[in-house]
Amino acid sequence: MTMRHVFLVSHMRANTSLIGHILGSHPHINGYYELHLGYKSVSDLSRQAEMYSAKEPLKPEGKYLFDKLLHNDYDLLLEEFDPGLIKTIVSIRPAEQSIKSILCLFAAKKEVHPYAKPIAAVNYYIERLLEMARFCELYPGQYYYYDANIIRDNPRGLLPKIQQWLGLKTAFSEEYQLFSQTGQARVGDSSDNMHAGKIIKAQTNYDKIVIDPHLLQQAISVECDARKVMLEHARDAVT
Repeated sequence: MTMRHVFLVSHMRANTSLIGHILGSHPHINGYYELHLGYKSVSDLSRQAEMYSAKEPLKPEGKYLFDKLLHNDYDLLLEEFDPGLIKTIVSIRPAEQSIKSILCLFAAKKEVHPYAKPIAAVNYYIERLLEMARFCELYPGQYYYYDANIIRDNPRGLLPKIQQWLGLKTAFSEEYQLFSQTGQARVGDSSDNMHAGKIIKAQTNYDKIVIDPHLLQQAISVECDARKVMLEHARDAVT
């Protein structure tokens, strides 16, 4: 059976590890973490399978292989693939929550990282959303959109829609498996919440993190415009 692929096009700190683990715990989906690959040709799909199977066994009943693309370094060129092989999901989280979460994550690292500074975190968010909006304009009707916080706030409203989009008969569960790469650096969320094995609705309070209001407003403005584009061109959406 030919393996199909499901890609989540999003950005850092948008609950992508959570949705990845929920998808990856489904009996018909392999993959749950970020492989840091771009997809420009069929050979990249083969490389995806090789990289993932080197760390995790492929499920006997697996129909899909999952990956998420969170950075502009990694392209997804849908025109290079058979449309029947690819399912794409697009998701963004509000600017203030996302940027403060990025700042919190990188400030806690031992090494000094640019994303621990507001200007770099804001620029990443803005540049990523602009690229995502361009992607959505380029591929109208070829992706499903959802607001990132819905996976925590209303999973029962979201998960059946993703199940339908992927054409799966078995429902997703709000509980998920822990895998060999769960919580590991560079592949996803390393917080304690990921080890809960279920959706934790409460989100971290970032009130102590201060961002220049003018800088934040730039990000919020881009978020509003980009989200409008994403919704306009989506096949369907949950908001």
